Amino acid sequence: MKKTILINGLIAGFIVTAMMVTSSLLCYKNPNFEGSMVLGYLGMLLAFSFVFVGIKSYRDKHNSGTISFGEAFKIGLFITLIASTVYVAVWLVEYYFFIPDFMEKYSAHVLKQAAEKGATAAEIQSQTAEMETYKEWYKNPILIILMTYAEILPIGLVVTLISALILKRNQKPEKFTTA
Repeated sequence: MKKTILINGLIAGFIVTAMMVTSSLLCYKNPNFEGSMVLGYLGMLLAFSFVFVGIKSYRDKHNSGTISFGEAFKIGLFITLIASTVYVAVWLVEYYFFIPDFMEKYSAHVLKQAAEKGATAAEIQSQTAEMETYKEWYKNPILIILMTYAEILPIGLVVTLISALILKRNQKPEKFTTA
């Protein structure tokens, strides 16, 4: 089980971080931050397809075709945790070493976008206060880690839950015989 979890977790982690790095570079170079969020979440869904692959592989190859919901969920959870941890670690390296002014640029983008959409002065002031809070949070590595996990972990948990429900099988599948 450990090998299945590790391999699928690392593959998922590689995919999600590759998409995140691509996405963040695109938005960092594009002052409008266009397309980065969609690309990022599509990358997460693609990466977390390896939760399904890992559970199915373990069930079919190592567990005689059966798996309980709990065991399937546990395998998916560990794959999700590995992929999410890789994602968080790469984001920390990317943020601290390559784009340390990300929050300033992102804040400016959010406020500009609010103004372009016709936000009132009170709404812009509220948005400015919110972005200042995020900037303060980004000064603390623990908060960056928690916020980054909060970005990816819920998606992995939903995929894990759905995969465990789909793939659970409490008895061996019957073999069909031809008459």
